[in-house]
Amino acid sequence: MSKFENVSIVKEANIYYEGKVTSRTVEFSDGSTKSLGIMLPGEYTFGTLDAEIMEMLSGELDVRLPGRDWKTLSTPESFEVPANSSFDLKIKSVTDYCCSYIK
Repeated sequence: MSKFENVSIVKEANIYYEGKVTSRTVEFSDGSTKSLGIMLPGEYTFGTLDAEIMEMLSGELDVRLPGRDWKTLSTPESFEVPANSSFDLKIKSVTDYCCSYIK
């Protein structure tokens, strides 16, 4: 899906790592949420409350999921992150992403 219909966007940005990772929250009528964002090259660790599906729209990165080795991904790819965990990223080029939160 390249376009979301009938959604609400939270105006305030989610800003991490001194602005090197930013996103906006998209709210759907069924109560689900996604975030759309950009990650600049660098190394980052993120924690999760809910399970997540991270979809790469452009870019290249290495990801280390809980209990796994590093894996290189390039567009278009996605990966799933378990709830209540953390994951590591090495962003190799500017990466555009969509993160879906699974409750």
